[in-house]
Amino acid sequence: MPAGESEPLAARMRPRTLQELVGQDHILGPGRLLRRAIAADQLSSLIFSGPPGSGKTTIARIIANTTKSRFAALNAVLTGVGELRNEIQAADHDRRFYARRTILFVDEVHRWNKAQQDALLPWVENGTVVLIGATTENPFFEVNDALVSRSRVFQLTKLNDDELRRVCRQALSDSERGYGSYDVRITEEALEHLVQIADGDARSLLNALQLAVETTPERFPPQPGERIEITLPIAEESIQRKALLYDRDGDYHYDTISAFIKSVRGSDPDAALYWLARMIRAGEDPRFLFRRMLISASEDIGLADPHALPHTVAAAEAFDRVGMPEGAFHLTQAALYLATAEKSNATLGYFDATKAVEQERSQEVPRHLRDDNRDREGFKHGEGYLYPHAYREHWVAQNYLPSALQGRLFYRPSERGYEGRLRSELERRREAQLAAAFYREADEVLTFTPASSLREHWLRRASGEISLRIAARREALLEAAAIARHMRVLVLGETPSALLWEALRSAPEGLVAAVVADESERGGTLAYAEQFSELERPAILERLEQTRELAAEPAREGFERVLAMNLMLRNAQKAQAAHELRAVAAPGARIALLEDIPSESTRLSTLLAERGLDPTLAEALSHAETTLFADPNDPRFANRPESLQEALRRAGFRLDKLDTLAFSGERVIPRSLLERWFPDTDASDASEGTPAPYTKAVREHLDEAQYRELRAFVLSRLSDQAVQWLSTAVVLTAYA
Repeated sequence: MPAGESEPLAARMRPRTLQELVGQDHILGPGRLLRRAIAADQLSSLIFSGPPGSGKTTIARIIANTTKSRFAALNAVLTGVGELRNEIQAADHDRRFYARRTILFVDEVHRWNKAQQDALLPWVENGTVVLIGATTENPFFEVNDALVSRSRVFQLTKLNDDELRRVCRQALSDSERGYGSYDVRITEEALEHLVQIADGDARSLLNALQLAVETTPERFPPQPGERIEITLPIAEESIQRKALLYDRDGDYHYDTISAFIKSVRGSDPDAALYWLARMIRAGEDPRFLFRRMLISASEDIGLADPHALPHTVAAAEAFDRVGMPEGAFHLTQAALYLATAEKSNATLGYFDATKAVEQERSQEVPRHLRDDNRDREGFKHGEGYLYPHAYREHWVAQNYLPSALQGRLFYRPSERGYEGRLRSELERRREAQLAAAFYREADEVLTFTPASSLREHWLRRASGEISLRIAARREALLEAAAIARHMRVLVLGETPSALLWEALRSAPEGLVAAVVADESERGGTLAYAEQFSELERPAILERLEQTRELAAEPAREGFERVLAMNLMLRNAQKAQAAHELRAVAAPGARIALLEDIPSESTRLSTLLAERGLDPTLAEALSHAETTLFADPNDPRFANRPESLQEALRRAGFRLDKLDTLAFSGERVIPRSLLERWFPDTDASDASEGTPAPYTKAVREHLDEAQYRELRAFVLSRLSDQAVQWLSTAVVLTAYA
């Protein structure tokens, strides 16, 4: 009988030298640092991390066999500070009196609590002991940071199949410690089964081999000359299944659930089922798995598949009613649905919004969004709010963010699944909202007031179906521009953000720039532009002169397409504006301009006549409006097709064509706006110090009594009423 045969085979076959060790060549192969340190007996503190059966304790025993230092071993599961203190005292004695170092091996070192690990630290630090710690957990989480920082950490891996076969054959051939003195034969199928089920654990393999060898004959040791045949059925009985390494509070727990969720996120249903089965097989709580899947349904899928969350909730509720083992079907169904669903992590936008809340200054709720139940009369809260259900498609462009956050994006839908179908429409609505936030209704005289008034900004936005009108104007202008994908495009004029994003979509391989003079609009446009990569992002400029600062090619060659809305409308020097336009256009460039024609849009005199205004007053009001529109000195009212064409000709453009665009839709005229057009007295504009042009023209054609009668009629018949309003514009195209 081999010496020590009463011991388990795994203990008897433990390697005694580095030459006998199988595996871990990445740290103990020829020339490796650890191998050289062991051979030279110059070890510093070490921590070995790895799964059971990978050789942590074995390497420590090899060190004990080769070192001249005193070697002491403790098991953290069975010992505490008292035993540690005794070993430290012995180590200190050997160091002081015999100049001999002590290597202290602590198996399962992570089992010691922080206080116990702290007790070891000073003696490691002053060199009294050289620590060798072994742990199946991640030492960076489970071992004192100070101990880790003073140690070299080596990660051991499971043995591969070839290495396990070598371990098995060593045991069968070793006459001193194994079964080499017996006639033991093992079939290839049996060996492969033992190797596969051992799953990298040499101790598990040797324990199974011992059971197979010593239970196959009628008695062990066998009679001399008796053959022991290990076949597949015998191997299967010896190692029916391996106990999975799974500690609900340890690394393997977190590593395995991490692998499961990453497999779901990566849309691999096969891997998801494998890790799910592995956790259930190891005894994981199914409710914990459902909790993680519920998180994944929103974190990794979200609106790419809106059914993912309710589907997972239904599976979890079904499991609560059924339980295991049949509940495995509900776990499986939920995991497969999530793994095969379209993916999006757009819900992470919540954290971007949280960051904005924490970093931005406190932002006031815009007045039109405030509750109007208590102080509408006193503070005008809620004034200017557009009720979406009053509009077609139950949507209207208006801003819902504080003004300082206009253009900021927190939700970025993916291009997958439901979100992919949602993305295009959402982008266009966002762009319409951004444009509406800064849009100036220049197509009608009655709405002209200084742009500095935030209050009037919201009133101008209160026109009916403004978003549809913006879209129609944008579509007409882009169609006239005929942009190719590779072109250099410049956007100018009033509210360039209304055109910019569609122009960017039209020229994805080109260059798109926009001159955004309004500071608040520029801020919102820059914020919205951050969703694009640096190469795809449009150039947002403050002044036209900055086009020269762009990349060399567009600065030298000019832009091949120039688009603008109302570039001329409020510019008294139309010829100068046309010459500036010519300076940035490349030879042969096509320009497309959309200009509102206030004189051909709805007039208030017509609306009031239809509502029964006294004919004499209606005629006087009509005469006042005609006089106003005929004034050549006011560019806002003298914007006519012929004057625009003449300015372009003089600047050197060849005219192509002119089309008329008429947009008719409902709008609501707030009472507060009517009171500005028809003030109670001969009021002056608050910011300019002079009467508004419309007010001045009306009062010049009516006496005081007529004016007051007209004012009373206007306020009674038009205040907060929906009216049909015709806006007229022209689209001009020309070539440089």
